[in-house]
Amino acid sequence: MTLPTHSQFKSLLALAHDLADRSRAVILPQFRKPLDVANKAGAQAFDPVTKADRAAERAIAKMIRARAPEHGLVGEEYGRERQDAPYQWVVDPIDGTRSFITGSPLWGTLIGLLHEGEPVLGLMDQPFTAERYWSDRTAAYLGVGTAKPRRIRTRACPRLSDSLLMTTSPDLFAAGTEMDGFMRVKREARMTRYGGDCYAYCLLAAGFVDLVVESGLKNYDIVALIPIVERAGGRVTTWDGRPATDGGRILASGDPALHDRALKLLNR
Repeated sequence: MTLPTHSQFKSLLALAHDLADRSRAVILPQFRKPLDVANKAGAQAFDPVTKADRAAERAIAKMIRARAPEHGLVGEEYGRERQDAPYQWVVDPIDGTRSFITGSPLWGTLIGLLHEGEPVLGLMDQPFTAERYWSDRTAAYLGVGTAKPRRIRTRACPRLSDSLLMTTSPDLFAAGTEMDGFMRVKREARMTRYGGDCYAYCLLAAGFVDLVVESGLKNYDIVALIPIVERAGGRVTTWDGRPATDGGRILASGDPALHDRALKLLNR
């Protein structure tokens, strides 16, 4: 993968932070306030969306059009723009809308950037806790409020029996192959915690969690998180070891040896 030059990356990262600042200003005033919740999935399921999701994506799209009109955009709420552009911003304005509507802070704004289809930059912003995780060209960082950002790293944990596992919900996994694979990993892990959405991946990048196993993800759920986890020292793939850029069944690990062991269990 060819990364943008240092000067190019610096400009792209500055734009990503500005996008996060703008979306934060739109979303935060609406958190833990009465909200109308629409269901995008129809009568057979529940896929919530709020005016905060939609307003934040519109704000992000407006800034991209103004600052980088040659770039493309993939958003959860409004789809694609300029699909042939070499640079594609991949955005989920509120990843974890279920947490958002219940007042839980386990959600975040995901802002990722693809170059020629490869993830080159990722940022996750949690406005309520003032946490922001991001990747630069070679490392990952956490900034909290006005404090100086610090570099984050995954932790060594080669054994499944020592690992801490997270997933957003067991409801992600279809009965049969998916649930069986997840349960094999769960039985071997030391502890499993539910909830988190994008926040779980950032906890992994910061060295607090060792595994995240999920299914049914879209590209906007994962693209921003791949550079954060990988530049902190971890790995992100599909369950069959392929690149995770398009979503699907996802395995993220802080320790490469642990990743290989978890893949074997998922595919036994």
